[in-house]
Amino acid sequence: MAADLNDLQAFMAVARAGGFREGARVTAGSASALSEAIRRLETQLGVRLFNRTTRSVALTEAGAGLLARLGPALGEVEAALDVVNGFRDRPAGTLRLNVPISASRLVLPRIVPGFLAAYPAIRLEVIAEENFVDLLVAGCDAGIRYDERLEQDMIAVPIGPRTQRFTTSAAPAYLDRYGRPQHPRDLLGHACVRGRFPSGVMTPWEFERDGEVVRVDPTGPLVVSIGGGVDLAVDAAIAGVGILWLFEDWVRPYFESGVLEPVLEPWWQNFSGPFLYYPGRRLVPAPLRAFIDYIKSTAGHW
Repeated sequence: MAADLNDLQAFMAVARAGGFREGARVTAGSASALSEAIRRLETQLGVRLFNRTTRSVALTEAGAGLLARLGPALGEVEAALDVVNGFRDRPAGTLRLNVPISASRLVLPRIVPGFLAAYPAIRLEVIAEENFVDLLVAGCDAGIRYDERLEQDMIAVPIGPRTQRFTTSAAPAYLDRYGRPQHPRDLLGHACVRGRFPSGVMTPWEFERDGEVVRVDPTGPLVVSIGGGVDLAVDAAIAGVGILWLFEDWVRPYFESGVLEPVLEPWWQNFSGPFLYYPGRRLVPAPLRAFIDYIKSTAGHW
């Protein structure tokens, strides 16, 4: 049974956005047009795809099954159509990236303005979150992750700084009152601001000096979600709540202003920078190819 491609795309938009209004905002269309497309698709398929109330829209079992299979299929269709863009002088279309919030703050600001200026016919959509997603099911062309979190069978391209550091820091007033740690294990006697991943995991703080690696699992009065809660953690540390463990690039401005003081700097551990990754089993859309070429051309600027 054939279904109209536009109706299938409308279904994907509503399913990903979780509602007709949000789907209309993402697609720059109207909620009524999306609703009509879904009704038309349901009539043609003979099954209900969404359960609707006045307050919510949720996928039925049939709708969830369609979403799981349709995402990769439409991705292949879009990739095939994007091949045409490869023959144009200026690549055009939409590029969707799934990135951690740290990358949206620390990596992309130095890349995005120049990229969009170089390719004005490309529309960039950035989804910043800490959850691990299937790029194809999520409708994304590529993502940014660190090497230990890269999915298998993915092509990875370096993006951003190739070396970063985790830092510990605190407000000078806190350190004046409670003392300055001299060894990572001293943190076990301090109030520390912790972060938790969406999975529920709280990773230990890791330090290294002269080949010695030390992992500690300190406690403290505040735990925030990694990603969305980091600004709160920084503000709390500045206010003297406790010691913070975070990317150096994120807290460097606060070191320069003096509101945060580096702690245990000789023990700060280096780690490799992030990667842009994308599925190797599909044709590379022209906007993504342009983005890859651009980040390779600017790699030496970090």
